[in-house]
Amino acid sequence: MKIADLYIRVSTDDQRDKGFSQRYQEEVLRKYCDHNFIQVRHTIFEDHSAKTFNRPQWNKLLTDWRKTRNQVDFVLFTKWDRFSRNAGDAYQMISTIRKLNIEPQAIEQPLDMTVPESKIMMAVYLAVPEAENDRRALNVFYGMRRARKEGRWMGTAPIGYQNKTDESGKSKYICPKDPEASIMKWAFEEIATCQYNTEQILQMARKRGLKCSKNNFWVAIRNPVYCGKIHVPKYRDEESIFVQGKHEGIISSTLFYLVQEILDGRRKKQRTKIVVDDQLPLRGFLLCPRCGRVLTGSASKGRNRHYHYYHCITSCGCRFPAERANSLFAKELRKYVPRSPYNQLFRPALEYYFVAQTKGISEERDRLLNQIDAYTELIREARKLLFQQQITPGDFKESKEEYEKAIAKLEDSLAGMPKKTHNIETILEKGMANISVLDTIFENADIEQRRQIIGSIFPEKLTFSGDAYRTTRINYAVQLICGLDKASVEKENGTNPSISDLSHLVIPLGLEPRAHTLKVYCSTN
Repeated sequence: MKIADLYIRVSTDDQRDKGFSQRYQEEVLRKYCDHNFIQVRHTIFEDHSAKTFNRPQWNKLLTDWRKTRNQVDFVLFTKWDRFSRNAGDAYQMISTIRKLNIEPQAIEQPLDMTVPESKIMMAVYLAVPEAENDRRALNVFYGMRRARKEGRWMGTAPIGYQNKTDESGKSKYICPKDPEASIMKWAFEEIATCQYNTEQILQMARKRGLKCSKNNFWVAIRNPVYCGKIHVPKYRDEESIFVQGKHEGIISSTLFYLVQEILDGRRKKQRTKIVVDDQLPLRGFLLCPRCGRVLTGSASKGRNRHYHYYHCITSCGCRFPAERANSLFAKELRKYVPRSPYNQLFRPALEYYFVAQTKGISEERDRLLNQIDAYTELIREARKLLFQQQITPGDFKESKEEYEKAIAKLEDSLAGMPKKTHNIETILEKGMANISVLDTIFENADIEQRRQIIGSIFPEKLTFSGDAYRTTRINYAVQLICGLDKASVEKENGTNPSISDLSHLVIPLGLEPRAHTLKVYCSTN
């Protein structure tokens, strides 16, 4: 009596879970074996696609045949598409199992392999399922490409979004999902500042709650879906394009393209910030008083706790306790806090510079609109030339694509411009309130905010001698505020009757005590 293994395969979860197809195949195969006096050895159930033979149960069966040679005569299945949907792989696998003296056979599409003409029918049986698969895949591809052109996101939602279905249950879309969406928006804004590299931003985003691998994060910040656009890739004669998506963007197009320029290296980056320990806010801001190098910082493990130090990396041996250096800096910072009665004196100057910087917004908006109209007119002229057969369709297509790209960039720049001038009163009130308690804010701020305060006041490095700080220059705005406040105090004391006597040639005031042995006056002429 001949011996056979039954191979039953389904390719969808629905068929596998409901079991109809599997039960039908098993019933038909066993009836065939009973009718032809064939003994069934094993019944194999598979739930993988037939595009390849990389299937778990099939590989186990093939291994078993190699270990137990000449124990099986047939491997039976209902149709050839249950065996394979890839003609090339099927011929190779048939050759492999025949070398093991096993004959594959489809009971509903039987072939007598001793007849040479049967190979033609086998080719048909194997090619038809493969053609069906290819046609189905092509239909899916065209459907997804059409959906992308309509502005719909296809597949699993990217980081910061979630898949949704409308009330009818037919149309699917994506929408922002917090807190991931807020974190991704923050990440784009941080990249645009060029203060941290992408690795540092990813680490900070993870601390905020983002769960993302390094590779997925890099793919995400390159994805235009976050600015509300869908990318349609190039295919045959169609060029790749960006279409406006039907989903809500979490950042502006201007911010997205700015980030892409930074990542591509087309925009000059600022100096990258240093990520430091909370106990070392001055790391990277201090100079060694002995050799002039920038001091670094580290922690030494003591008996009960860690002790932090600012130290030089050279052999000069310069080293300061971080606790003392931080305390003295907070004390020195209080010298830059102006007295509250004079805060209102700064407001007119700030308002003046705000108006000066924003008055050109409307002019720039008009310039962009005029450029968009000019490119649109060029497209109309090119279309007229095409109708008059003065240019070829290829030339028209090339010109149109070039003008449309230029228009898209101009529209992105236009969308990123403020629509109206913001009210500066709220900003001034907050700023004046903050500068009045600058020392308190510094002591209570986190490490990032502390370093922002230090960097904004001192554009150059500070030198710490162990007991005092000195610097060659401070922020010009802070210098003016402190100078105005100090001049007001001197006027009250009767030491300086006119603020106009303040020299514009004196070396800017640093942190060291100022010598009063020399007075320099600036003539009004």
